Amino acid sequence: MKSFFLILIGLAFLFLSGFSQAFAQEWGEIEEKAKGQTVYFNAWGGSQTINEYIQWAANAVQKKYNVHVIHVKATDISDVVSRILVEKAAGKNTNGSVDLMWINGENFKAMKENKLLYGPFSQKLPHYHLVDIENKKTLLYDFTTAVDNMESPWGMAQLVFSYNSNRVTNHPKTMLELLAFAKQNPGRFTYPSIPGFHGTTFIKQALFELIHDPGVLNNPVILSEFEKNTRPLWEYLDALHPFLWRKAKAFPTSASQMVSLLNDNEIFISFSFNPNSASNAIENGELPDTIRTYIHTGGTIGNAHFVGIPFNSSARVGAMVFANFLLSPEAQAKKADPRIWGDTTVLDTQKLAGKDKALFDAVPKGVATLTPKELGQGLPEPHVSWVQALEKKWLEKYSK
Repeated sequence: MKSFFLILIGLAFLFLSGFSQAFAQEWGEIEEKAKGQTVYFNAWGGSQTINEYIQWAANAVQKKYNVHVIHVKATDISDVVSRILVEKAAGKNTNGSVDLMWINGENFKAMKENKLLYGPFSQKLPHYHLVDIENKKTLLYDFTTAVDNMESPWGMAQLVFSYNSNRVTNHPKTMLELLAFAKQNPGRFTYPSIPGFHGTTFIKQALFELIHDPGVLNNPVILSEFEKNTRPLWEYLDALHPFLWRKAKAFPTSASQMVSLLNDNEIFISFSFNPNSASNAIENGELPDTIRTYIHTGGTIGNAHFVGIPFNSSARVGAMVFANFLLSPEAQAKKADPRIWGDTTVLDTQKLAGKDKALFDAVPKGVATLTPKELGQGLPEPHVSWVQALEKKWLEKYSK
């Protein structure tokens, strides 16, 4: 019997060894085919910090793999999705204008449903085995849509609140406590206008905390039940708005304006969807070093962002090589540095050793950055259908 088990173990070893060799050979062929390809990477171009990081990554891939990456700066990725949809309708099934794109949420859902994606492909990337899919389930579901390896994770984000510790001694820990804070400190809080991403995230967080059954947010919105389910949100905002900055007669237009308002002491509490953003702003001199970060007691909404390859990309293997580099410990550690970007890594750093582990050990810990334990798992994003419904109702009620 012992001999039988030894034979089974030996066969399993040979199978895994053969599989590993075949995998390495396939990836070697991909890298070889990618040489000389030009990858048009369509990604949001609204941040100089992020643009500089993408250029660094493009330069590294050019040097290491002879793959030329061109960052096509997009204002709104939904416009890129529309362009690819037009290409498909016109029968342009090869030589598309996009080879790789920064994507998540409703844009990924639209791409997947309209069969605009090439894949699955992420499981082929050598660095994918370092991704923390065991503990970060948001890497497997993009706003409740199954990823199915159709996009490769790139970074993580979570809603965090920031306050000036010189002005606020006991920060609120829930949406109801935030309302009480606003009443005690009129004009010292606000949120960006809808449909801006940060403003929409704020009202999603409020809804999650106030709704009778948060579980309904995991499913597509049922319009006949929308008013009943969202009534606590609108009652909350009706009570909050008179105590906001400028009494809600005007709203900030962006997260960067929120930073300026916090720095100028016009508001005492702000928020971001990047847990490292306050430390980054302190490092850059945009905020004082008295700023600190917190999350609500029950957690805050978190998600991941990804890169995807369109179905008609003419540089698929080059796009895969670039996507794999973006997952490397080198690229992820640099991205996590608050002096560079401060984006949360998708890797399980416990899987790293030697120089790869040293890269993350060397990442400076920002004074306003919460630890992974303090951040927790993060709350799941609602089903993407809730976004449009919430934004439509908010605009009807408040954009007069």
